[in-house]
Amino acid sequence: MEVLYFAWVRERIGLPRERVETVATTVAGLVEELRAREPRYEAAFADLKALRVAVDQKLADFDAPLAGVREVAFFPPMTGG
Repeated sequence: MEVLYFAWVRERIGLPRERVETVATTVAGLVEELRAREPRYEAAFADLKALRVAVDQKLADFDAPLAGVREVAFFPPMTGG
């Protein structure tokens, strides 16, 4: 699947996107796999309360299933104005 990173998440990881092979069944499981990769991922995903996630371009929770998903995006909460 394609994993996209935005704003400070992208800055901490150093990539705007990457192709990821995963055995995770939920977004939370994917996050745990990414955290285990190296310190920059651990830093980016240290506080999940400071992150939002979209699955196939729809806002989702971290317990969202990954079956059939093509894209997961991580980004900080947005403010309007």
